[in-house]
This record gives sequence, C-alpha cells and structure tokens, in this order.
Amino acid sequence: MSGREGGKKKPLKAPKKADKDLDEEDLAFKQKQKEAQKALADAKNKAGQKGPLVSGGIKKSGKK
Repeated sequence: MSGREGGKKKPLKAPKKADKDLDEEDLAFKQKQKEAQKALADAKNKAGQKGPLVSGGIKKSGKK
C-alpha cells in the first residue's frame, strides 16, 4: 500500500525532563503553596457543612 498513509501518526517521544536542583527558596515556596491549598480545602469543607447563608431570596408582597 505505498502512497497511502491512513490514521494518525504517533507523536515523537519527548525527551525526559532533567531534575532541577531546588534551592531553599523553591522548597519554601512549594511548602507555602501546599499549606495555602490545604487551608483553602479546609475552608471549603467548613462552608459546605453549613446551610445557605441567605434563606430569604426575593420577597414578594401580598398585593396583586
């Protein structure tokens, strides 16, 4: 079947990324990000436990 190419071609494999040397600033930054993400998840869980903040909505008068 020369001259015909059907289907998708496989992509070339990307070379493996070299491990970067992390200094103290990078490690501290990553730790700070993890703590912030954990605090956000905790706040989200706390907020989900309570009921709705506003239960009134749009108030309608008794008049027609």
